[in-house]
Amino acid sequence: MNDKQIRFLEEARRNVKENKKLFNRLAKKKKIDDVFHALHKQVFAKTDCLTCGNCCRTTSPIFRDVDIERIAKHLGMRVADFTDKYLHMDEMSDWVLNSSPCSFLNLEDNSCNIYEVRPKACREYPHTDRKNMNQIMSLTFRNTLICPAVAEMAQSLKLTEG
Repeated sequence: MNDKQIRFLEEARRNVKENKKLFNRLAKKKKIDDVFHALHKQVFAKTDCLTCGNCCRTTSPIFRDVDIERIAKHLGMRVADFTDKYLHMDEMSDWVLNSSPCSFLNLEDNSCNIYEVRPKACREYPHTDRKNMNQIMSLTFRNTLICPAVAEMAQSLKLTEG
């Protein structure tokens, strides 16, 4: 992680209460998508996720059945063998990784060994360009503590709201 990314995460951790209030207010707004999509585009135009990899180091995506089948096929494994080796069902009955960091993360350069066939949740992370952003504000708030880009968006949102 570079210094700028570290600073954004530190700022987000220092301002948890303030950020939580911000995202709770934003959840009540109907037309927040355009604001988030513009910020997403702006922040990710200058963000190289390979300098960070914090999402892959600390969290697990949800693996849908179609993801599991695609990845198992790519790895030349049977679905049952893939799930036995890499996944378990969480308390919400979702398939998630057995451990962190992600088994498919190359720790030396933060690249993904299954990038072309990665789960949908990985392709969409951090979900800040989705429709109906107001419906996922609690997730977006939690992502400020994981993803420096989302933490940067939160900082920008506070300035524009303020």
